[in-house]
Amino acid sequence: MFRDVSACNTYNYGDALYWDARYIQEANCGSFDWYQRYSALRPFIRKYISPSSRVLMVGCGNAVISEDMVKDGFEDIMNIDISSVAVEMMRKKYEDVPQLKYMEMDVRDMSFFPDDSFDSVIDKGTLDSLMCGTDAPISASQMLGEVSRLLKPGGVYMLITYGDPTVRMPHIHQPVYNWKIELYIIPRPGFQRPAGSTALRSHLEPVPLTEKGLLPADYVLEDPDSHFIYVCKKIDESTDLSEKSTNPLTDEEMQR
Repeated sequence: MFRDVSACNTYNYGDALYWDARYIQEANCGSFDWYQRYSALRPFIRKYISPSSRVLMVGCGNAVISEDMVKDGFEDIMNIDISSVAVEMMRKKYEDVPQLKYMEMDVRDMSFFPDDSFDSVIDKGTLDSLMCGTDAPISASQMLGEVSRLLKPGGVYMLITYGDPTVRMPHIHQPVYNWKIELYIIPRPGFQRPAGSTALRSHLEPVPLTEKGLLPADYVLEDPDSHFIYVCKKIDESTDLSEKSTNPLTDEEMQR
């Protein structure tokens, strides 16, 4: 398991100083949502996350997805970010919206929250940021361990990422997390099919995976720059034993 070298530039996206400087510099540029807006993600979020559930939005930045979720009926969203600048900005913006709370916090250490604190965790680009930082595999393991700890049994971690299964499954498909994983693939915003072509498949249907958790060899991405949505359900051992997916693989097996 390595750093996402091919997708990274010279910035350290895992560093609070980088994000503080960026949010100060872009203070007058408005909000920014990584990858996808809520309108595109709504079918998946509404399918797996109840509006009455307690949601943790990791790496919230200055995105409006949480605001859009509240407008759609969600009642309790805790937003965290490593940047004190972003958190203070969002606290002021939403001080009159009781459904939204903001805290400065590093996703690699969320010990402020006790175990089983949340029904769901949404991650839109935060794991990706850590994968572009120094000590990427360690940072990813720390974050995912905390996410698993904070999820209630039966809870869902929804990861929206540029990382296909060859680079994300080795991190999320681990026995210690005890997650059943489903994958969806959606085209990037603004993607246009060639004239006369039709959709190969509905992006609202989960993608079949091999026993190793990878895409089938003959699977063709409609958009080469698609985004991947991993829905990781924390198995409730008392009720969901029949739902357990194939045993998570070791690193060696993933590389075969």
